[in-house]
This record gives sequence, structure tokens and C-alpha cells, in this order.
Amino acid sequence: MPGSPFFDARCASLRAAGKEIRMVVIRLARSGAKKRPFFSIVATDSRSARDGRFVERVGFYNPMATPNETRFRIAADRLNHWRSVGAQVSPTVARLVKTFGNAGAAVADHAAVAAGTEVTPEAAAVKAPEAEAPAGAA
Repeated sequence: MPGSPFFDARCASLRAAGKEIRMVVIRLARSGAKKRPFFSIVATDSRSARDGRFVERVGFYNPMATPNETRFRIAADRLNHWRSVGAQVSPTVARLVKTFGNAGAAVADHAAVAAGTEVTPEAAAVKAPEAEAPAGAA
């Protein structure tokens, strides 16, 4: 985000290295062990290597997730921000967002995604009735 400390610092470091950000793409960066893929969804310069330098991590996709683990999560506010400033979304990321829809895009706090402490939609649905019960107790 132009004007945000992280974005400005990242762009300044790239320019200091003699590089500039031209076209930003939102794509998958593979990590994980052999035959155990895990993908980060990143905003990166289009010229960067697949698993190389990136500007910002906006989510993840875990194709090997068990039924009780989160398979896909993305910070919807950051995805919308990058789209609004002209970033192109890769076909794979576009398909994932379309497939998982609002269930994966429910995370609104980017700092929580980066720290891994965000609340999943399922956990939020479970916590909501508990919060309302003490208020209505008579």
C-alpha cells in the first residue's frame, strides 16, 4: 500500500539495490517439504522467481490439509488493496479465491494472517453464541 510503512520500506530497499517494482502479481510461492506442498499467496514483482523475494504475504493454501485443518486463507482487505493498485492475480489464485469463496476470504486483519493468530470463520461462529449468552442471562 503506498503510504504504508511496510510498503514504503520494501520499495526503498528494492530501489537501493538498483531495482524497482514494475508489475505486481499475486501468485503462489511454494514451500514445505518434498511431496508435502504448502503455498503462500504473495504479492510480488512479476520478475521475481517463484519462491523468491516478495513484497507481502497475503494468505496461504495447504492442499494437503486434513479435514480439521484450514486449507485456504487469504486477507481479503489486502487482496482487494493490491487489485485496486493494479496487481494482476494469477489464474491459479483466482481459481482458489473463486472455489473457496468467502470462507477463505473472511479474514480481514492482515496482521493476524502474518502472525498466524487469526480466527477462522468456523471458530468465530462457535464463539459468537458464547459471547451472547452472558448478556441475555436473566
